[in-house]
Amino acid sequence: QVQLVESGGGLAQPGGSLTLSCAASGIIFWLHDMGWYRQPPGKQRELVATITRTRTTNYADAVKGRFTISRDNAKNTVYLQMNSLKPEDTAVYYCKATFNQDYWGQGTQVTVSS
Repeated sequence: QVQLVESGGGLAQPGGSLTLSCAASGIIFWLHDMGWYRQPPGKQRELVATITRTRTTNYADAVKGRFTISRDNAKNTVYLQMNSLKPEDTAVYYCKATFNQDYWGQGTQVTVSS
């Protein structure tokens, strides 16, 4: 059974930092491209960042220079380091694994507010 479990969300102040983690099980992790997506309140889900199995990264323009995606294949985990957080980063953040098909986590809430 495939499971992607996100953690690390919570409340942060503007300008603050959070690190999200997504632990995968039931898949051959190193074969999968991994990604972080988010769904702001009342909006559609959108791409945040992706990292391929060869560690090529891609970022949405809105987070470039502030967020960093990384992966640890030994721990079957992908991370999202989020710095200089803004209120508009408030969303539910989802992890996705892609190889022959897509797998999604259940999401973790990130709220940026003073």
